[in-house]
Amino acid sequence: MDAATANKDSDQTIVLVLADIAPASLVWGWTRIVKGPTPWLAIDGVHFAKVLGSGYEGGFGLKPSSSRQGLFLVFHTSLAARDFLAHSPLLQSYRERSRELCLVLLRTWSCRGSWDGTALDLVTDKPSSGPIAALTRASIHLRKASAFWNHAPPSQAAIEGAQGIQLAVGLGEAPFLRQATFTIWDKLYAMDAYARSGPHLDAIKAATQHQYFSESMFARFVPISIEGRWKDRDYG
Repeated sequence: MDAATANKDSDQTIVLVLADIAPASLVWGWTRIVKGPTPWLAIDGVHFAKVLGSGYEGGFGLKPSSSRQGLFLVFHTSLAARDFLAHSPLLQSYRERSRELCLVLLRTWSCRGSWDGTALDLVTDKPSSGPIAALTRASIHLRKASAFWNHAPPSQAAIEGAQGIQLAVGLGEAPFLRQATFTIWDKLYAMDAYARSGPHLDAIKAATQHQYFSESMFARFVPISIEGRWKDRDYG
């Protein structure tokens, strides 16, 4: 599936929430992860939801963060997504309990694969300029997890030093085996230059050759809006 098959009848819109929970609310934050997606799926207009932990300091390693987490919410319509950002009591609870909160509104232009059997609708054309966002997620075979994680340190070092990177965060649905990476880039060229060279390319080749994943999804987005703060950087 790619941008050439975009479904212009779909208005599917995605909200990514990145939160760094304040020290006084860490127990509350962990209960959000334990409860999982059920409270979010009850929100009007939500089609798909994931509550995600993060690596240490928002990175990509095995050590978990005690405070950073994310929400990936797929809405049927742009109106429902924007209403959520403006009025949701659940989102307001994150605003009140977070040291940093970053909200990203996204429209998908490319998607290969699925997440728990769900693929994303393609609702916009491949952009010619401007910021680009990407999500890579995978369910990793247990017997191949150690080999997969051997690629993590060099890939993280490469992405942190990559030209044109605006934001990068490691997210996880479950420790060790269900992982995701979300990034925002200045332009498509910068994203492609990272993806097609160095440690990241080596990791992709190894994953394909050795079949590390039982399921994967590689999605690309146009960021409609980015607001808030993440890892000491202000957006919006």
